[in-house]
Amino acid sequence: MKNQELINKMTLEEKAVFLSGRSEWETWEISRLGIPSVFCSDGPHGIRKQAGAGDHLGLNESLPATCFPTAATIANSWDEELGKEVGEALGKEASVLDVQVLLGPGLNIKRSPLCGRNFEYFSEDPYLAGKMAASYIRGIQSQGVYACPKHFAVNSQELRRMAMNAVLDERTLREIYLTGFEIAVKEGGAKAIMTSYNQVNGVYANENQHLLQDILRKEWVFDGIVITDWGGSNDHIKGVQARSNLEMPTPGLDSARQIVAAVQDGSLTMEELDTCVDDLLDAVLTLNEKRRSKAEKFQEERHHELARRAASESAVLLKNSDHILPLKAGCTVAVIGDFAVEPRYQGAGSSMVKPTSLETVEKAIQNYGWKLSGISRGYKRTGDADEVLKKEALDAAAKADVVLYCFGLDEMSEVEGMDRSHMRIPQNQIELLQAMVQVNDKIVGILSAGASIEMPWHTCCKAILHGYLSGQAGASAMLEILSGKVNPSGRLAESYPVRYEDTPAFRYFPSTERNSEYREGLYVGYRYYDTSSVRVQYPFGFGLSYTEFTYTDLQVDKDGIRVLITNTGDRDGAEVVQMYVGLPNAIVFRPEKELKGFRKVFLKAGESREVRIPFDDKTFRYWNVRTNRWEVEMGTYQIMVGASVSDIRLAKELEVDGTTSEYPYNPAELQYYYTGIIQQISDPEFEALLGHPIPDGKWSGELGINDAVCQMYYAKSSLARFIYKILTDRKLKNEAAGKPDLNLLFQYNIPFRAIAKMTGGMVSMHMVNGVVEVVNGHFFRGMGKVIGGFFANLRANRAYEKRLSSGKGAKK
Repeated sequence: MKNQELINKMTLEEKAVFLSGRSEWETWEISRLGIPSVFCSDGPHGIRKQAGAGDHLGLNESLPATCFPTAATIANSWDEELGKEVGEALGKEASVLDVQVLLGPGLNIKRSPLCGRNFEYFSEDPYLAGKMAASYIRGIQSQGVYACPKHFAVNSQELRRMAMNAVLDERTLREIYLTGFEIAVKEGGAKAIMTSYNQVNGVYANENQHLLQDILRKEWVFDGIVITDWGGSNDHIKGVQARSNLEMPTPGLDSARQIVAAVQDGSLTMEELDTCVDDLLDAVLTLNEKRRSKAEKFQEERHHELARRAASESAVLLKNSDHILPLKAGCTVAVIGDFAVEPRYQGAGSSMVKPTSLETVEKAIQNYGWKLSGISRGYKRTGDADEVLKKEALDAAAKADVVLYCFGLDEMSEVEGMDRSHMRIPQNQIELLQAMVQVNDKIVGILSAGASIEMPWHTCCKAILHGYLSGQAGASAMLEILSGKVNPSGRLAESYPVRYEDTPAFRYFPSTERNSEYREGLYVGYRYYDTSSVRVQYPFGFGLSYTEFTYTDLQVDKDGIRVLITNTGDRDGAEVVQMYVGLPNAIVFRPEKELKGFRKVFLKAGESREVRIPFDDKTFRYWNVRTNRWEVEMGTYQIMVGASVSDIRLAKELEVDGTTSEYPYNPAELQYYYTGIIQQISDPEFEALLGHPIPDGKWSGELGINDAVCQMYYAKSSLARFIYKILTDRKLKNEAAGKPDLNLLFQYNIPFRAIAKMTGGMVSMHMVNGVVEVVNGHFFRGMGKVIGGFFANLRANRAYEKRLSSGKGAKK
């Protein structure tokens, strides 16, 4: 061990308490041994360090920091160098604000467009997500701060996220849901990783030996620290045994007492405990050393400019009929939309950043030389009808040459803790759009949303510029594209289906009871649409430019491809060259094609450049569940290069040697997986894919400590059902008001066990067991445990604190 001498000086009580958070964001310090604390902070797209008392969901005021575009936005840049620059800025600001561990980036796979937290995640494709995450991590960690990619793993829904079991086969787990994390660890060099709330195949992620030991530590040789999501620890002993190092946020001393008791009764070995302590000590001491050279301030204007450039390089031009864009100088424009006045620039939840400044289209448009016929909010973002606003907008639109319509998803549509119920934009926004096109058919839609949406109204717009959630400088970034100062170069990092019913997980998302069954398997996003020939509104990788690019002279060899890209238009611009690989008539079923490489290249008008994309260890591999390892199937592969998954410009064949003749599947048992038509997979076929029976996920009998508060609908106690009704009524009123109450959503979905993990030691697991007994109808017995446990917990806490302060606890 790296810190054996220091570990030998620690008491058992000190070791145990060291593996839990002392406050909402800080680890324990052990002053007598010179062990400092470190500070963690949310930060996928900006630092959220709270000025006063910390709270998980950011209700208390945060210190100002640059609000960069969200991960879902910057993924559309397909630019790893840009990701690294943003990471460096995030790391710099974290260092200045005395934050040592930055909790991000988020790189869970966008299994369904309805996941409420998709705005924090990069892509539906694990290769793109992993490469972008690795670039962020390299940038963050270059500033002496640890990045903490999250949520490991298979966290694809917000509904009951803390009490849900993801059921999926090993190949899908490896190829889709772990590949991004593998790239983040191996190529990004991540020094921390955050586990997810959910179970993976029946075992909570934070105590999952297969995830944390077999794969993360042994296969990927991860040497950093594992941190729980906030309140995400289920069984702290099992977590330590799986080498999860830090239980957050602040479970109090009850968790530490459990560790001490486990060591003393032999259920946890001192070696297991010391290994976890050593990992965390190494991180704390390393970060403390780097902390001494931290900068005193960051350049706000420079970071604001970076945020603007990131937004402009990530915006996607989806439509440009009659070349209406870029807008002509001197034309008359009407600016319509509530988002033009109060921009929708980031998602809602624990990632919310207090920006150092905030641009709006209303104010920024004054700088671009257009005449204004009017600026109107046009609609209420809550979805309520307002005829006065509507008339004001129509009057302004009728007087303009072009209408700039700022619209999209509101705050209640995308929020941590709650999934979307549909893929539509609020109806009052669409009704206004349909009314405006009757008085002016030259409408340029400027979209704000962090996930894909249905677009049956797209014919009402001559042009559509999608800015996603573009951060604090998004307004000027969009206007620079509209004016032609910037040539749009963003490409979609996710598919846009025509309708939600077309999505691969439509029948399986979200889970209706405890299990979330990933019956679609590998066929996520474009892997499904492309293989099954399902028409989409806009395909993965799509985006328009103000110039044109041609692809010629594709060369393929055993090391990769070379292709000549020429800008044949009259404007400078950037193209995203995408390499896809497929194996026709494969023995092992697979998608039609899969992204295996990309490069963003900037070319001046008329310029040509050879682009090289190398093959790597992921180009031809698949996970063989029979040999339990990565294998390559022998065959003649199609190597394709193009501008999107549906716009393949050139292709060549390449003979590839295989690594085994031992294949994993019987095609007769997996008929629909071999066709890609996976919207109605039967139980027998899913079980054949899993390799075992489908686990029972029904709720039955009494509720347990791992059931969520919202499941008190099933409670035997009338009091518990009454509390459930009150919470549900409050939640519905909150949704109707259009402002997310993050604390309420968290309380609604929290499992009972997490109450003991997030109350600073006021509640012990013994008390939680009493609460559950009350919920199950055993009022007096349960209340006896709660009340008796409260006083017993206070006494035990005082005794533990006394031993800590004396430094004379048990040695073993």
